[in-house]
Amino acid sequence: MSVITTVEQLEASYGLPGEASVVKELDHVIPEYAAFIEASPFVALATSGPEGLDCSPRGDLAGFVRIVDAKTLMMPDRRGNNRADSLKNIIRDPRVALLFLVPGSGTTLRINGRAHITTDPALCASFMVDGKPARSVTVIDVDSVYFQCARAIVRSELWNPAKHVDPKSLPTPGRILEITSRKNIDGETYDREWPERAKKSMW
Repeated sequence: MSVITTVEQLEASYGLPGEASVVKELDHVIPEYAAFIEASPFVALATSGPEGLDCSPRGDLAGFVRIVDAKTLMMPDRRGNNRADSLKNIIRDPRVALLFLVPGSGTTLRINGRAHITTDPALCASFMVDGKPARSVTVIDVDSVYFQCARAIVRSELWNPAKHVDPKSLPTPGRILEITSRKNIDGETYDREWPERAKKSMW
């Protein structure tokens, strides 16, 4: 097996990026990129910390990531499982990467930057949904922003309903918890009660 160990070897194998791959990257959000942020209900947030890397899903109403200006974004944090892996990482290493998805669109948007977390009451209240403010707000200083072409989405047929997997064919969260907890958690009870718990903690 040939293992690539240098950037030079990688570039010799892949070649250099074309002009379109380079000129699309900016250090600020332009209106064309803002359109994707405002339409996106889902973001994958990547962070780094002493324990390693983390990639966490973030979902809310479309446009939940607020564009403050061309160099600043704000993202609310809602109720969850309280692991707070991403937030812990940001406190210790501010570098973040975001991948925005827009249902139905093959084009994705990538942003790299640095972040900090605030619990300012007025700011959290400005992200209120159903009478519930955000638990905290992640403020992101944009270093780079660029779109990713649609190849991955097209190959995966992500938005093709005919390719959607029947959830019943997969292990349920309760089943997984029952196994990983060595039956300290009753899987059937967990799955049965989860929809009601989710309603109460949605925002």
